[in-house]
Amino acid sequence: MKLKLKAFLVLVILLVFLSSTALTCTILAVGKDASVDGSTIVTHNDDSSSADFRLWIIPAIDWPEGSMRDIVIDSHNYIDYGDFPFVDVGDKGVVVGQIPQVEHTYQYFHSRYSFIKEMGVAMGESTAGVRRELREARGWIDCWTAQDIALERASTAREAVRIMGDLVEQYGWYGSGEIMNVTDGDEVWIAEFYGRDLWVAVRMPDDCVFVGANTMRIRDVDFEDTENVMYSPNLISYAVEQGWYDPNSGEPFRPADVYAPRSSGNIREWRAFSLMAPSMGYEYLDVHYPLWIKPDKKLSVWDIFTISGDWYEGTEFDLTKGIGAGPFGDPFASYRVGGRQRPIGIYLSCYVQISQIKNWLPPVIGSVVWFGYGGGGTQYHTPLWPAMSELPEFYQVGSRYEDFRRDSGWWTSTYVQEMTRLRFKDAIVDLRNFRDPKMQAVYQTVPKIQELATELYETDKDAALAIISDYAYNTAVAWQADWLKFGDYLVGKYCADRINFGTGLPKEWGELLDSLNN
Repeated sequence: MKLKLKAFLVLVILLVFLSSTALTCTILAVGKDASVDGSTIVTHNDDSSSADFRLWIIPAIDWPEGSMRDIVIDSHNYIDYGDFPFVDVGDKGVVVGQIPQVEHTYQYFHSRYSFIKEMGVAMGESTAGVRRELREARGWIDCWTAQDIALERASTAREAVRIMGDLVEQYGWYGSGEIMNVTDGDEVWIAEFYGRDLWVAVRMPDDCVFVGANTMRIRDVDFEDTENVMYSPNLISYAVEQGWYDPNSGEPFRPADVYAPRSSGNIREWRAFSLMAPSMGYEYLDVHYPLWIKPDKKLSVWDIFTISGDWYEGTEFDLTKGIGAGPFGDPFASYRVGGRQRPIGIYLSCYVQISQIKNWLPPVIGSVVWFGYGGGGTQYHTPLWPAMSELPEFYQVGSRYEDFRRDSGWWTSTYVQEMTRLRFKDAIVDLRNFRDPKMQAVYQTVPKIQELATELYETDKDAALAIISDYAYNTAVAWQADWLKFGDYLVGKYCADRINFGTGLPKEWGELLDSLNN
């Protein structure tokens, strides 16, 4: 009977785990007056357990008159983009139609999601639940298509939002609801897409920060402020038609409340805001937090990197503590058991991207993304420019559905992540001691590289682009080699030394297991 009960509990836990991996991404945004150097920052923890992790450069293209662009549902699975735009989607995507192509499309980075372009526009996304009736509607434009086309065509964040909104209004939305953070180095916009042809976007104040964690958040909107608000024409009227909002109620129309109502708090929102503005003293059980807040201090890329990998260390929810963390304080061991909370940084992350735009520099030099594979707390970040001429091969090889490869960037980072978990509380110290000084050195070098490239850009654009391309390429290659060696080091230190020493479990953990079995 006990064995059957244990098997049932394991099945329940597995089903809960699988059913909740679809809504797991977290995004952050930092306005230019809230950052230490005047840049804007948007992020995306792509927390997908099925994503195609490869990273591609989609080149700029001049299109012949009369060209058409395919609209493909599910276009970001394992499709070879090495010869873009001559991509055979096969059974990995569905072509649902075509729209007229523009004369020129810009270069951008394409992975599970597309996120930054050569001309200084960047974005992220967080999937969010909406009313069932909205999910059942099926249009042409999914999140991937919307972001791809916006990056291909837009020269500003405002224009990118408008392009996505126009596409949704004309062709309809496909899929779950989405929150997007969009920036161009000057403005930051937060947009929500609810399904059908319904959407709203608001400009964030320059001195504020935002977090999105799978729940719609745009509530109080000044619909008369056309400079800072954009929305679909029927955003309010459709809700009235459906009986979801009564204009005579005396209550303001709050888009998120109407189209994606929530009744409980979001602990990731609380955690991000408590790290960026601890003076606010927010309670973690609050149902609604402000859409954005002013941070207590100006934030750096390193600050945002740290938040992106957070697992509540030092709080009552610390995932390195308690029985759920296993014998070695592993925050990834089981955050779904015993009331443990889902953190911002999880081991399911395909990658974390932190896009930083410096609008006082030429766009091709001031647009950089800090990119890393795996869980935010156990990965490294290296700078990549979307204007680069080529990427190292390790970004474009391998598949999570094929064998482990030591020449694959995602597999190497996954290797280090999982080796760290062998004895986490000790190995994470080794990881930070190895990683953090190297990352800090790169943080200090990148602004100097950008300044040098900018000085040269006026007289020799090709040479300026070569400087950033060569630096990014060589830095990434060096990180890949060092990270692979570091994974081997962890195996030797925390795996091989167990061979002749029983289970390797701490004494206190063995005693706890004995007590549970009695």
